[in-house]
Amino acid sequence: MTTLTPLPLSLGVIVGSLRATSVTRLIADNLVAAAPDGVDARFLDIADLPLYNEDLDIEVAAEAPAPWTRFRDEVRAADAILFVTPEYNRSVPAPLKNAIDVGSAPHDQNVFAGLPAAIVSASPGRMGAFGANHHLRQSLVFLDMPTMQQPELYIAGSYDLFDDDGRLVDADMTRRFASYMERFVAWTTRHPKNPT
Repeated sequence: MTTLTPLPLSLGVIVGSLRATSVTRLIADNLVAAAPDGVDARFLDIADLPLYNEDLDIEVAAEAPAPWTRFRDEVRAADAILFVTPEYNRSVPAPLKNAIDVGSAPHDQNVFAGLPAAIVSASPGRMGAFGANHHLRQSLVFLDMPTMQQPELYIAGSYDLFDDDGRLVDADMTRRFASYMERFVAWTTRHPKNPT
């Protein structure tokens, strides 16, 4: 018996690469385009987040950096989070790790807690950023984010997926993106955002 997924769904998308023309961003754009009708996706900017410093939360909480407050509010407003990341040195890029630190602090105000999540990782190499994917999964376990286990999506050879105009030219990947997003929306039904 198929369960109908409640829509609309507010989806926050966090991209680990800061480059405006990155292949990781193109992949995220195409995943969003492949999502079922009723998914309202919003990209959450992490480029302007100052490095996390606990002093700014503990000593002068009312004056926490404005980008932190903006990011935390955007995560709170989402029903689910899609992470799309490249791999740097067998792990996630520093800006993505910083965003996780900002959103999970102070320790009793973790804005990620209870949000269903999915991870897509990509690399020009053959491993599809496997290391980054699994490092990120470790963090999401601690953040109490129910993270989709199957299907996994490690994208190898990412530079070969797009033409010079940034259009996805791999028909099989187009189908995989659509299937992945359908499964993720179904995952959010089985693991809905915890009420606040």
